[in-house]
Amino acid sequence: MTPAPALAALGLMDAAFSGFRAYAGRDARIRKHRAIARAALRGLAAGAVLLLAPAITAGGVLLIADDRARAYASLADGGIGYLVPLVVYAAVVLLSLAAYFVLPFRASTLAVVVGLGPLTLLRPLALGIACLGALVHDGGWTSLLVGAVAGVAVLCVEPLVHRRWYAEVLRPPSG
Repeated sequence: MTPAPALAALGLMDAAFSGFRAYAGRDARIRKHRAIARAALRGLAAGAVLLLAPAITAGGVLLIADDRARAYASLADGGIGYLVPLVVYAAVVLLSLAAYFVLPFRASTLAVVVGLGPLTLLRPLALGIACLGALVHDGGWTSLLVGAVAGVAVLCVEPLVHRRWYAEVLRPPSG
């Protein structure tokens, strides 16, 4: 079983949230559903492009390997080791997000402050643990390389979206 589809799904979901974070807090309008959706789509598009980097890296590893079947098995094992910590992290984030949407106003605000805020700051740590998981779960150095490239790509989405679309002060549409 290849963990690539699950990893790609997690990466794209994180990219959409990164697009939202790049936009969040920059617009004082009350009704901004379209702008939020546009920011998430921008993050998703940037993430889709940036996540080609680990795919290309994995393809390069397979191309230069002497035994491609063994290299593929090593990358698959490393991918599972990379996936497990990220699934745990994503489950905690989704639980905190569910608390935000389900709980009353004060409790949901507390869920954001206690849950989503610190979890956002812990993203690089979660990716570092995932890289270690790829290394120790029979993935070897090649899986660590692919995991590190994926981690850097995921962490670059939010700054890229912010600089490309939200670096300047947002102004209301004229007209």
